[in-house]
Amino acid sequence: MYAHVVSLGVTGLDGYPVTVETHISGGLPKFAMVGLPDSAVKESSERVRSAIKNLNCPWPASHVTVNLAPADVRKTGSLYDLPVFIGILAAQQYIPQPEPHQAFLGELGLDGTLRPIAGALPMALAAQKAGVTELFVPAENAAEAAVAEQLTVYPARSAADVIRHLAGQAKLSPANRTGYDAAGQWLGPDFADVRGQAEARRALEVAAAGGHNLLMVGPPGTGKSMLAKRLPGILPPLSYEEALETTAIYSVAGLVQAGTGLLQQRPFRSPHHSVSAAAIAGGGTVPRPGEVSLAHNGVLFLDELPEFSREALEVLRQPIEDGCISVSRVHGTATYPCRFMLVAAMNPCKCGYYGSGVRECSCTPSAIERYRQRISGPLLDRIDLHVEARPVEYDALAAKTGGEPSADIRTRVAAVRAMQAQRYQGLGFTCNAQLPSGMLRRYCPLAPAAEKLLRGAFERMGYSARAYDRILRVARTIADMNGVEQIGAAELMEALQYRRMDRAVGK
Repeated sequence: MYAHVVSLGVTGLDGYPVTVETHISGGLPKFAMVGLPDSAVKESSERVRSAIKNLNCPWPASHVTVNLAPADVRKTGSLYDLPVFIGILAAQQYIPQPEPHQAFLGELGLDGTLRPIAGALPMALAAQKAGVTELFVPAENAAEAAVAEQLTVYPARSAADVIRHLAGQAKLSPANRTGYDAAGQWLGPDFADVRGQAEARRALEVAAAGGHNLLMVGPPGTGKSMLAKRLPGILPPLSYEEALETTAIYSVAGLVQAGTGLLQQRPFRSPHHSVSAAAIAGGGTVPRPGEVSLAHNGVLFLDELPEFSREALEVLRQPIEDGCISVSRVHGTATYPCRFMLVAAMNPCKCGYYGSGVRECSCTPSAIERYRQRISGPLLDRIDLHVEARPVEYDALAAKTGGEPSADIRTRVAAVRAMQAQRYQGLGFTCNAQLPSGMLRRYCPLAPAAEKLLRGAFERMGYSARAYDRILRVARTIADMNGVEQIGAAELMEALQYRRMDRAVGK
């Protein structure tokens, strides 16, 4: 007796079809699973056996062989419980043989209930490409899987629901496909709550308008974290393509909430400074997305930047440049996108009060230098804007009216981003921060006065070639905000003022 059931797997962010073949033959009772299954997949035999018996279905008193094809790709996770369950019952002709256009995913409880799985969205998209038209998934994964437009998704609470559907006794109702709101109204904290900090607010708007990385330096209590948490609220709404890619990453990581379709808000990730390099980059026995990938199309905020380990900080360098990261582990290699905005905050010294005017700094000059040297020159070069957050005056704190709301800033930022997207149409990038070095001369023309100013600054400060490129990109963004095509002395001067840490930290 033989049956085959279509299922799926996922590697990195790419799903692929898996055929679950079941053969029941004579001989002593035994269950054998082949096809490079990991421990979680092998354990499905006990979950499936208990589920079949608790649902009063027949368990074969024979030799059962289950093959997961293709046999040369390692299968991971508990998502094959349901297709194995269906395959065993179909091989005994207890239920009809599933059709080739039907696919099954889900983890089984011992009583036959279906539990949610990770990676439902990329597998649903892969099923759509493979010609599958009907997908059976746990109810919690239905909204996520239903994003695949040419797929009918059936949510099931129990394996018994799937049995009744296949037997024609009680049909499951397809999941409703939720639409995507391109307007993306921001529901998080608002810039109107911020008092003072005009310079930092301006720098954040410049960063948002061009997709630039930002470092804020200032004493404790000046609102650095408060400002960073409000940055996603002034970024343009996620496009459908960005939302699809971001949701796929969160799906693989198992972070999509039950009943959620596409993510509506840009990610904001803020790992603690004790985080490991592997957690930043991604990894595990089976490759999983790290913080840099979970922040894709959003913001990665590192508070107390010098307190992070050197290894964790240095692992950021390649993802910032390339916009993707490859994670190699024992069970395979996966590549994840990680085009994020890096926003960092730090104190000017260990005690936090150097140059603040609030209280006297207790650090020696050598201690201040050692503290700042925890951030390497190559990493600092990759941060476009360095801005100082100063203590807020009492009058600003006591003011009855707040600052400009996020909605107004977001409107300006979205207009500048739309301008950049039109300028770079068809080039593979959409904002100034992603402008390749080879195209700077074409898209960042300097007025004679600006070129003279940049030459003098370059000779005095000894900027690196990377810092030079980033200065031009920031100046391009400021020019876009000012509505001018050629970068003038005013735009370049503002961009140069955002390289303050180059004067304090050597390379």
